[in-house]
Amino acid sequence: MTFLWDTQALLAATGGRPLGNVPEGVTGISIDTRTLERGEAFFAIKGERFDGHDFATGAMAAGAELLVVSEEKLPALGRLSVPKIVVPDVLKALEGLAAAARARTKAKVIAVTGSAGKTTTKEMLRHALSGFGKVHAADRSFNNHWGVPLTLARMPDDCDYAVFEIGMNHAGEIAPLTRLVKPQTAIVTMIAAAHLGHFKSLDAIAEAKGEILSGVAAGGHALLNRDDQRFKILSKMAGEAGIKNVWSFGENTRAQFRLIDWQQEEEGSAVTVKIAGQEMTGRIGVPGRHMVQNALAALGAGYLAGADAEKMLAALADFTAEEGRGKRHRLKAGAGAFTLIDESYNANPASMRAAMQLLAATPVGEEGRRIAVLGDMLELGEHSAKLHAALGDLIAASSVDLLLLGGPEMKRLADNVPSGPQVEYRESAEELRPLLLKTVRPGDAIVIKSSKGIGFSGLVDALIKNFPAAEEPART
Repeated sequence: MTFLWDTQALLAATGGRPLGNVPEGVTGISIDTRTLERGEAFFAIKGERFDGHDFATGAMAAGAELLVVSEEKLPALGRLSVPKIVVPDVLKALEGLAAAARARTKAKVIAVTGSAGKTTTKEMLRHALSGFGKVHAADRSFNNHWGVPLTLARMPDDCDYAVFEIGMNHAGEIAPLTRLVKPQTAIVTMIAAAHLGHFKSLDAIAEAKGEILSGVAAGGHALLNRDDQRFKILSKMAGEAGIKNVWSFGENTRAQFRLIDWQQEEEGSAVTVKIAGQEMTGRIGVPGRHMVQNALAALGAGYLAGADAEKMLAALADFTAEEGRGKRHRLKAGAGAFTLIDESYNANPASMRAAMQLLAATPVGEEGRRIAVLGDMLELGEHSAKLHAALGDLIAASSVDLLLLGGPEMKRLADNVPSGPQVEYRESAEELRPLLLKTVRPGDAIVIKSSKGIGFSGLVDALIKNFPAAEEPART
């Protein structure tokens, strides 16, 4: 059997003491009994809503080989026969294991942050680098104070590339995580009004995102968006962090990873790019200008990690978007079909603009309409009312025929929509659902866009449940 960690290494990294007949090693690391697989070690982390110690019995039943538990919780777990490693603090133990994983790896390590595009850029790197070796990256957006250490702790010692996503809601959250990851290349995708409720300005958001640069390994690289207005702030932070290799991507003529041209296609984008002086053409398998920018960042990071950029670009031709992040569904309605674009995972003013551009570029049938189903953008604080109302200008410049709005903050947009599209407002996603299901007809193109917490992913699920999948049109 191949172990991810042998138990002696686990004990050394976590600083714990063994209790019971501990195994020789474990095949994986888990913090969730719902996804735990037999042979793994279960770390009983205490979070804001749940305490992993409460699920220790479930972990044992699921086949955990070992439990990592807190000393203070041990009396309540004494009857469980599964072997244990006992530590003062389980999250600190996981961080210790993460540091050990980073110390033992020979992989090229890349970290990515930004106000939007983090997960897509990470997935593009995973996809494009897989042709060059073994790639390790989080399966989901494990980008916070437990997700990053968990992803590190799960890193096999034989991977060639490792890609980490690092997020934040407040200043000071990225710095300790990037010091754990120690990336050889750190990417900042873009700066936008996400989590603005916790910051005084976009400059302050840039400074918080720029914390990722403080952990870059000696001799490493910073890869920044040259088209972003906060490029100078981030470039200065890179210099202050001692990074001598500062690279940039974008349409700006001074960018080393430059977009020369792009053409929207129904199911993707045709691009011409210049990667460190070499011009090449190709295709990105997902549509949208913002997706092209993410691809450019991925190509740049891959190049800096030693991969062939031309082969990476070729690989991105069959890249597909994830659920909630631009994934497309073709669904039957009557004698025809309609297109559903799922953007329900996250929303801020910049990503709203990208979603509207995506909708505008999506073809509709003869009787079809472009329908925008928009929910609240969360974590905007005192700026929320103004930023939701300002979406009226975005709608005015778009080609939306029908606007379905839901959520308390979207009332501001409902009251500020210019003449043109038909508008329907409801207080919640639940109240929008019957209206949306009744409204859809053949030829429509629909985008559903909101912050995750507002529950608009349920509208996506409702459409998929009520309208069967249609055959994709053949590409020509």
